[in-house]
Parts: sequence; C-alpha cells; structure tokens
Amino acid sequence: MSSPPSVQSPPPRLIVGITGATGAVYGVRLLQHLRRLGGVRSHLVVSPAGWMSLRAETDLERRDVEALADEVHPIGDVAASIASGSFATLGMVVAPCSMKTLAAVAHGLSDNLLSRAADVCLKERRRLVLLARETPLNLAHLRNMTLVTEMGGVVMPPLPALYLRPRSLEEMVDHTLGRVLEQFGLAHDLAPAWTGWPAPEGAGRA
Repeated sequence: MSSPPSVQSPPPRLIVGITGATGAVYGVRLLQHLRRLGGVRSHLVVSPAGWMSLRAETDLERRDVEALADEVHPIGDVAASIASGSFATLGMVVAPCSMKTLAAVAHGLSDNLLSRAADVCLKERRRLVLLARETPLNLAHLRNMTLVTEMGGVVMPPLPALYLRPRSLEEMVDHTLGRVLEQFGLAHDLAPAWTGWPAPEGAGRA
C-alpha cells in the first residue's frame, strides 16, 4: 500500500499593523527584520493616518514600505484573509498603536481590517502585541489598556532600555523589536540578553 502524500505546512504568518501614532519606524524595522531573519510571512495593513506618519517620519515612499511585506492588505478590505479566524497566523503586532486603535480593539469595534484582524487574534486566543504610543495617558487610555490585557492582549509601550547604553535610535528601536519577536517565540539577533551586573568587588565574602 502506498503512503499518502505528505502535506507541507505553510510558513508561519505574522500580521503587522501600522497606525497613525508617532513611531512608524517600529513597523518599518519590524518588517525589515522579518524579511532578513526569514521563515515568517508578513501580512501588512496600514491605517490612513499610519501612511501620514510614515510620510512625516521616514524617507520611504508607500511602495517602499509595501515592498517590505510578503502581502499587503487595504485597510477597508474586511473580506481579506486576515479578517478570518480560519486563516492561521502566529498573531499580530500593531507598531505603533494609536489610542484610537487601542480603543477600537478594547471595545471590539472591528470597524476596519486592522481592528478586525486584532479582534480575530483575541477571539482565536492568538498573540496580540500593541506597541501603544501616547504620553501622558488619560484614564480612558489606561482603562482600554486594562481591557485589552484582560482579553489576553499584550500592551507593550516601546520604551528604550537605557541600561544597554544604546548608541543610536536604531539600537533603541531594535531592542524593543527583539522583545516583540520573543513574544511569538521567534529567534533574533537584535539585542543581547541581560545577564546581570558584574558582582561588586568583594561581594559574597564573609
């Protein structure tokens, strides 16, 4: 009896959302690293305000950003693959995440493809990481962060790890993105793991 043909699993997929909060570089660098590290197909969705931030904060044209992703989905295409839970993904990163998008996710609005894809991740119990970017925070922001956390999402403001003494903006951004990739169990070479301070001279002696 012949063996049944082997079924090859598709490569894992990760959804990347970019919204209008400042910090578009996080989404761009994440796409660049996913392409460089390989093994994961990226699905990109950008809000209209996200394209405005990309234009204001980077020297990239829209076509340059779209070329970094394996697939690009228009924000209004609520029938796209990533709008369905039957389309398997590792989850989604929104980098950066505006307070408007945070609120839409917290209250399950699904009013566009970006917030719908995030809602799918929550309902399917997949990892959702929001690089929430705003300061100072008002009570609505804090309550929405709590709601997302209670639903299983990860609110991860992109805060620099200054103890690593970063020498450039890219190093600060990449350290955060390394932590993001770790949320999905993805190996990276973006930042060294913390191994502790050297023991003070004489420490541990009686």
